Amino acid sequence: MAVLFNLFLLSCFTLLCFTTSTTSLTTTSPTITKPKRLVIKLIHHNSIYSPYYNPNDTIADRARHAIDNSNARLDYIWKKIQGISLDTNDVRSGAIPEAKHYSFMANISIGSPPVPQLLTMDTGSSLSWTQCQPCIHCFTQALPIFNPPQSAKYRLLPFLSTICHQAPNMICPASRCDFEQEYNDCTTVFGYLITEKIIFETSDEGITSVPNLVIGCAYDVGGNFGTLGGQTSGILGLGAQMTSLVSQLGSKFSYCFGSIWDLQYSHNQLTIGDGAKIEGPSTPIKIFGGDYYLTLDSISVGEKKLDISPQVFKLTEESTGGVIIDSGSTFTYLTNAAFDPLKDEVLSLMDGLVQFVGTLHSSPCFTGVIDRDLAGFPVVTFNFANGVDLAFRCKDLFSADSFESFLVAVVVPDRKALQDWATNHNVTGDFNSLCENLKARKYILDLLNNTGHKNQLRGFEKLRAVHLEPNPFDMERDLITPTFKLNRPRLLKYYEDIVDQLYSEAK
Repeated sequence: MAVLFNLFLLSCFTLLCFTTSTTSLTTTSPTITKPKRLVIKLIHHNSIYSPYYNPNDTIADRARHAIDNSNARLDYIWKKIQGISLDTNDVRSGAIPEAKHYSFMANISIGSPPVPQLLTMDTGSSLSWTQCQPCIHCFTQALPIFNPPQSAKYRLLPFLSTICHQAPNMICPASRCDFEQEYNDCTTVFGYLITEKIIFETSDEGITSVPNLVIGCAYDVGGNFGTLGGQTSGILGLGAQMTSLVSQLGSKFSYCFGSIWDLQYSHNQLTIGDGAKIEGPSTPIKIFGGDYYLTLDSISVGEKKLDISPQVFKLTEESTGGVIIDSGSTFTYLTNAAFDPLKDEVLSLMDGLVQFVGTLHSSPCFTGVIDRDLAGFPVVTFNFANGVDLAFRCKDLFSADSFESFLVAVVVPDRKALQDWATNHNVTGDFNSLCENLKARKYILDLLNNTGHKNQLRGFEKLRAVHLEPNPFDMERDLITPTFKLNRPRLLKYYEDIVDQLYSEAK
């Protein structure tokens, strides 16, 4: 069966190991007995080991989820940048990626007695936090919400402590260390800092606890994070600030993961502490504005080095340029000055192999079967400083977008406009029956395609069929977010049967 697929860079598909050192800082917090390293097991959302595993998801489903999440993550990072002018003490915790953010999550327990929590791993922020009772506004989570007073080890972090003054948007004066954490997806988290015992699994499936770690207690979570629900409890911040667990437990951390398409892969790991090791060749990392930057020298396709100026990848003193490595994005994004030469080379190699059908989000689209038609396609290599190469093979470059080669749509028509059309064309019935009327559906279909033609949409972007939905997309059905953006994964699931029927009708 032919499939529509796109050129993307799927950085999670290849084995990727990453180690960084953060700045060592002195705090007035209680003494922490630091294990040399914590080796935290990571489990991807799609893995059979994940509670989110859905055997009914297709490769196209997983690709769409990854694309939506990566696009949102790119927007988050870009907005953030714009605002910036021992060996035997081996500890591990399970980690599971959050269902709707598709990020890895750390499985830990907090307090005494221990309460299990799942925290989304994030290299883009430093403060780790979990929801705590009593909550003013908390999102639904499957695990119990942590109640600090019920823990024998719970202590409020004093306002005068050094680490408190590194808390995001510290609120003062106060008897405790209050914070306000803002994320660029419109999520705002209010809470306070505490010290607590955190418990990790050891590599031999035992447990090891680390006392007096500083973590945030969130009592008011609003915005997109508040609509998630499910397994997640909060954020595991891996940034370079003093509030990060990385800074509290030493000066290093590393993470290493393999193919996210291998549903049985179980060797993804996060290591925190001075015992984090580098195996194989290494490339330098620079910390700037709270983000981790790599030095990318060039890009090659097969043996051919692309004609891209090295200045394209350089981080400037004005905080422009540079290449960020980020735990929250599946896809790799390139500036046009780098992507266009890569795209042009790919297009020239594709000539005669598969049919080019246009572009989607600047990426070329083709019709064909990846495994069959692209056998032997040359490896694309990112050449980093110190001779470190990251190879993207065929399945790392191309994403199956759909098992259909044309588009259908679910449309919420304007009530008055549709009723006016019906009156003018002697079509009777209430609004719901009009939405089911074949003539009305054809009218809307033609209207949309005419608009697309005027805006020079490509042939593969033309609609073949539409379903008219009488009820507007709403938050009650989780079809839009509180900021009125479409919740695309939920929409796809909600209208899955209708979309399948549209494809059946249009063939």
